[in-house]
Amino acid sequence: MIAEVTGKFPRVKAVVTTLREVHSTARHSWSAVAWIDGQTCVAPATDLDVHDRVGGGDGFASGFIYGLLSGEEPQEAVRLGWAHGALLTTTPGDTTMVTLEQVRAFGSARISR
Repeated sequence: MIAEVTGKFPRVKAVVTTLREVHSTARHSWSAVAWIDGQTCVAPATDLDVHDRVGGGDGFASGFIYGLLSGEEPQEAVRLGWAHGALLTTTPGDTTMVTLEQVRAFGSARISR
């Protein structure tokens, strides 16, 4: 898909998307990929216990854009979007209630209480 988009629109600077495999309404595999100025960035794959999938893509986009606007490297911006979208789908509602600290800690071995 990235090659198709960049081939058709050669001046595009970034192509970004989530990768979701739906196993059931409550269980999804979740990842993301971005192509930014020729650099490919891939988020880890994780399995989610989904509470409500509505808003996951928007959560990814907002986390990704936040990362870019905050001066993060592209790979970290993708990871922030991936984590925010994942956390959003595992909590009630389609408006985020997670903190930046929770987003940064998602997927790491750090214990958060």
